[in-house]
Parts: sequence; structure tokens; C-alpha cells
Amino acid sequence: MNRAWSRRGFVLSSLAAVGYFSFPRPGRAAGKVDLQVEQIDTISHQRHNYHGWPTLTRRKNGELLLVYSGGREAHVCPFGRVELMRSKDQGQSWSWPRVLLDSPIDDRDSGVLETAKGTLLVTTFTSLAFEDLMARARFTRETYLRWSAARDRIGPEQRKKELGVWMIRSTDGGVTWSARYDCQVNSPHGPIQLSDGRLLYAGKDLWRHGDRVEVCISEDDGRTWRREAVIPPREGDRARNYHELHAVETTDGRIVCHIRNHNPKNARETLQCESADGGRTWSKPRAIGVWGLPSHLMRLRDGTLLMSYGHRRKPFGVQARISRDQGHTWSEPLIIYGQGTGGDLGYPSTVELDDGSLLTVWYELRAGHPKAQLRQARWKLLR
Repeated sequence: MNRAWSRRGFVLSSLAAVGYFSFPRPGRAAGKVDLQVEQIDTISHQRHNYHGWPTLTRRKNGELLLVYSGGREAHVCPFGRVELMRSKDQGQSWSWPRVLLDSPIDDRDSGVLETAKGTLLVTTFTSLAFEDLMARARFTRETYLRWSAARDRIGPEQRKKELGVWMIRSTDGGVTWSARYDCQVNSPHGPIQLSDGRLLYAGKDLWRHGDRVEVCISEDDGRTWRREAVIPPREGDRARNYHELHAVETTDGRIVCHIRNHNPKNARETLQCESADGGRTWSKPRAIGVWGLPSHLMRLRDGTLLMSYGHRRKPFGVQARISRDQGHTWSEPLIIYGQGTGGDLGYPSTVELDDGSLLTVWYELRAGHPKAQLRQARWKLLR
């Protein structure tokens, strides 16, 4: 992504206290791991629109929910909105999209979580990156007039006030939704549920404290959030170059968090940090030998950790790795999909289905197709 288009160009410095941690060096989990891909499909209904940055989750009743940024013309534009699709048949078919949020500016990445109490939480952030694009890019007259009309629905000061990191919640299975509210930080795939009942959200406060990465906690089922910790940067790194975090709780009670890294050392790799005290203190990020980003983390029913991530160099596509030792080491890459034709793809997320197979959803702009679409793969680990 062009730096001028992204959330990733902030000036920062940060200080944080951290507890003591000890980790093995980056390595590979023992044992050969392989996979079998059973089916790959395009699942976007409105293929005249650009779709981006999805998150998939499985509810306790087996229903799948998929949220993403839809209604778009391009990777950066003023038309993005948060949409939701449902599947009641394990991803064999998907409902027509429902618009959950459509602010006067660009609504981008969207995450989704069902809490232990059955509440649905959907996250997003708003952006004005399209204004910079309009100032420097060449447009046809028709396109420029259309984008200008969308931009000018509200004035410049009002547009700035629309910038934020947002959450909406539903307590009736997604029939009705709250108004959006400030959730303190953002990351593409949203918060996670901890075993002690709390919710944890690792991310960045994009428009207020973009110079650091933070961990927020909710103790009231996602209604309110408080800042719990700042993740300390690795020696030589600038925390402003850390982005798009996601976390998972291991079976031994630790929390593993992955970070998209754009510092010179291990550039465009996934870094990992950990907490052994429920998110109050964190280790400094370390390399785990994974080129690709951002990472979505989940824990399979048998306790195995699985990370899925976009691979924006050959083979372009989506990869996964597993860890059978609570995230201390990770397997060699499992190529879920490797036939992409460029780097405008990724942001995969994965769920485990009733039969133990896996479903991964990502977005992809394919050669010969004018708009990026939502794609999914059904696959199995061969253990």
C-alpha cells in the first residue's frame, strides 16, 4: 500500500514498563505439516464494487459472520462502508450483504467477535486518505466530480471530526445494532475474548496516539474500553512502524500477539510479543521468521495455534502456519492459495468448522478483474 494512502505514517515516541520474559530463538515446530485445499470460491455478491479487509467468525450456534469494507470503487476512495454477510451452511452460501455503517467518509477494515455472552461486536476505522489521493492523482472528469460530491457531503472541519476508531454492538444476534462509539484502538480483526471473561483489544489509536501500540480491556462485554498497557518497541525499532495487531490466548493462559512490522529490521515480517499476566505487561516484539502480514490468530479445538496471513510477493496469495507449543515456534508455511497475480490481496481470517476442516476468507484484486473481491478456501490440516 502506498504510504500516503495508509494509516501508517504517524510521528511518535512511546515509553512502557514491561515484565520479564524469556523466549526460545525463532525456529520451526517439530514434525512435518501439510494441508489439503478442497475448494476455492469467490463469494462477493456485488462484483461491480471493490471489497477489502474482511474478518470471519463462527458463532456458538454454528452460523458464520463475515464483515468487510464494501461499496467501494478502489483500495482508497470516499465510498467505503461496513457490510455484513451470514452463512448458515458452513460457508456453502452467503446472504446478501447488509450495510452496518456508512459514515460520510471512508469506513475501512472491519473486525467481528461474538463474546461469551452472545453479544456481537463489529469494529472499523474512518480515513481521509482519499483526499490526498484526489490532490495528486489523475482522474477522469466524471470520476473526480463523483468523488468530490461524496467528499463534500460535509465540510472539511466536519470531515476531520469523523476520523476515529469505532465499534458497534448487537445483543440480538445482529438484528439491531447500537450507534458507533469510540473503542480507543483499532486493528483489522478486532478484539478477542479471554477465558476470564474480559475482552482484550490490541491495536493503535490511529488519530490520537499513532506513535504507539496499545492493549485495551473491556470488563462490561464491550460497552466501554480502558487502556491497559503499551507494548514496548524492540531495541532499534520505532513503534510508529508497528501496525495491525491481533492476539490469541493459549491453553496455558498466556496471550500471544502478532504485529505487522515496517521497521527496517525484519521489514514486512510478522513480529510476536507475549503477556503472561493477562495483558498488563508485554515482552518486546521478536522476529519469528515469517515474511507476510497482517496475521490473524486463532486456537483450534485441540489447542493448536494457527496464524493466517497475506503473502504479497511470489507466490502471491495466502499462507498459514501452526504452532503446537503455545506459540514458541511455528511450522513452515502452508500455502492455502498461491495463484495471486499481485500484492493487492490478503487480510485473511480463519475459522474451524464443525467437521474440523478450516475456512479462510481474504480479499483479492485479480488480473483481468477491475475490482477486488472476497475469496474463500475450504481446507484441512493433514496431521
